Amino acid sequence: MTNKEKSGDVADIKKEIDKFKRDYNRISEEIGKVIVGNKDIVKKILIAFFANGHVLLEGVPGLGKTLLVKSLSKVLGFDFKRIQFTPDLMPADITGTQIVVERGDGRKEFEFSAGPLFTNILLADEINRATPKTQSSMLEAMEERQVTVGGKSHRLRDPFFVMATQNPIEMEGTYTLPEAQMDRFFFRLHIAFPKFDELKGILRQTTANESHAIKPVFDSSSAVKRVAEMRKLVRDVLVSSKVEDYITSIVLATHPNSRDSGNPKPDEGDVTDYTERYITFGASPRGAQAIVLAAKVNALLDDRANISYEDVDKIAVSALNHRILLNFEADADNIKSEHIIEKILEKLEK
Repeated sequence: MTNKEKSGDVADIKKEIDKFKRDYNRISEEIGKVIVGNKDIVKKILIAFFANGHVLLEGVPGLGKTLLVKSLSKVLGFDFKRIQFTPDLMPADITGTQIVVERGDGRKEFEFSAGPLFTNILLADEINRATPKTQSSMLEAMEERQVTVGGKSHRLRDPFFVMATQNPIEMEGTYTLPEAQMDRFFFRLHIAFPKFDELKGILRQTTANESHAIKPVFDSSSAVKRVAEMRKLVRDVLVSSKVEDYITSIVLATHPNSRDSGNPKPDEGDVTDYTERYITFGASPRGAQAIVLAAKVNALLDDRANISYEDVDKIAVSALNHRILLNFEADADNIKSEHIIEKILEKLEK
């Protein structure tokens, strides 16, 4: 390849990165018209969306979680549906079911009636209020982007993005999400109560006649194609071998037996002792995949086509905090998974 050809390739990549960042900023600005504060939450939700992942959002009621997902669907021009999870909700209420229909010639046959999963952006509100059987009906949809009813598989729409919520305070009448389902979520994010100025802004925006309309960033005819292009660009971002080693070491350091894994990074007697004391099971390989993809989006937003250690550090906690199973001693010492991940990031060599 000649220098001229290399220069042309670099220019094309730079152009694609600029376009990605421009579209991202337009989306973020439109959402910011109706969402006061929580800029980091909005950024990480968009990172998960463009990395083709799902988000679990934890926070008390009334913090605008539903409005946030609706705003995302409006600004992208995609279909949006909301499922209120309750103990009496059945799997067929979500996925859809086979119904008997009568044809014009009098014949009767089964026909699939699609459930609310067949949308682009889905809000699974208070997902932990549904029974385990109903929760499990989401597993195939979130991982495989399809549902199987009556022995036949039905593809979901593309793109398909789930944002699930759960109230971390009111636990009565809830069913804890199993580890397998928690692992399907790209990020687990905690939405904090608004600060003084943010709460004032919410009051002004929601108690007056003035309204803030969100404008779609993409044409309805090109939205799916453009999102697919942006997701492809994310996958094209480069990862050096050293950064790969760093990400692998982070995930292995969350395992109590990391000394036996060939992990060269943790300081002996420091990180490993901490994890062995408080962790029962560490993060899965999906955690490493989430870190890589999220770091790639961070790199694009910083005008780079390769990820850095800082990109990894920015999102590691959100990508791993729900993938670590702590023991009773951690609960007694009030140690959270976030504390352990932060300690690992602090101690690992870059």
